[in-house]
Amino acid sequence: MNRLVFDDELLDAQLLRVVGAAAFGGSDIGECLAAARQVDGLDLDSWHDAWLALAVRTRRVAEQAESNAELETARLAYLRASSYYRTAGVMLMGAPVDPRLVASNRDQTAAFRAGAALMASPPEIVELPFEDGRLPGYFFRAIQDAEPRATVILLGGYDGTAEELYLFNGAAALARGYHVLAVDGPGQGAALLQRGLTMRPNWETVVEVMVDYVCSRADVDTQRIALIGLSLGAHLAPRAASAEHRVAACVADCGGFDLFEDALSRMPPPLASGLRQRRAWARLTLRCVLSILARKPTAGWALRRGMLVHGARSPLSYIELLRAFSLAGHAEHITCPTWVCNAEEDDISASAPQLVQALTCEKTFVQFANAEGAGDHCEQGARTLYHARSFGWLDQQLAP
Repeated sequence: MNRLVFDDELLDAQLLRVVGAAAFGGSDIGECLAAARQVDGLDLDSWHDAWLALAVRTRRVAEQAESNAELETARLAYLRASSYYRTAGVMLMGAPVDPRLVASNRDQTAAFRAGAALMASPPEIVELPFEDGRLPGYFFRAIQDAEPRATVILLGGYDGTAEELYLFNGAAALARGYHVLAVDGPGQGAALLQRGLTMRPNWETVVEVMVDYVCSRADVDTQRIALIGLSLGAHLAPRAASAEHRVAACVADCGGFDLFEDALSRMPPPLASGLRQRRAWARLTLRCVLSILARKPTAGWALRRGMLVHGARSPLSYIELLRAFSLAGHAEHITCPTWVCNAEEDDISASAPQLVQALTCEKTFVQFANAEGAGDHCEQGARTLYHARSFGWLDQQLAP
């Protein structure tokens, strides 16, 4: 796809991500482009500072509007500020954790909650018990009545947050009559950055507590619960649905089938084969190569992010941890109707057809194309088109 501002693919993708939220109140395109033009090349400190400055300015607009009882202006500005705080921190992901990343997560949550409190139907802030801790998130009601309604549980990706899930899928679901649960699971958002919970492969245990929660509510129709997984969540949602059979439908938006094999596909074949077979020479070589790569500003970002999310001590140990993230042996146990998509230019979701092939349940596969402006990862520049197709299918399954 054509670049918006940056020659660097990753930075421009992150810009498109926040620009794409404009359709749901999460950004203003002009504000985003102006902030992006303040970034100095591949200087990630510059990236953070430019977006933080925009977040602070936008939050001040919100606070002033709220003090003047201009509540719609305040609500929208708080939501944009939340998005900009998240964008400021995202490129700092890595281990050991950068205090500025923790601060950006704290501030994006505070701004979002200030804006959400001004919604016509403010969400309930929830804390779901999980192992020895609690998972933070939100329950949004589409309509404030006692009638049990179809409900979607939103699962995010490597660097997403429960707050951003509202912009990616929550607002669209609410507009179509679904209640919405959005929660930071282990390795995500505040669960990771504020509570130290790292990623694990067995997300059926995580989704179990989410389904337990929605099933405990009188306003949820327990026969009409769906999972919607985004990015890494499109791997985690099918994994969860393979064991959590209270789910009536599953949507997987641009995820990988086998994350370890996906990582190997980006390596020279001899090294990939050696690591697959746990050869000492391959591990030694990759330990050196990956350590050098991880120090590069954008080329090494995914490795640094993965180390943080998985609690790994080195880039190689992060790659090794991905062996457990495969849907082989799990996909065939999914019994609910499942909708899978990928995007034409997105190598992250290139293995999505493997999931479709492995499914034995009712299934639908859609590929989004460059020609329709939706060829990027998770259709970041064409979310309304994505919603038209995915919710069109989900409406047929659950009739909200």
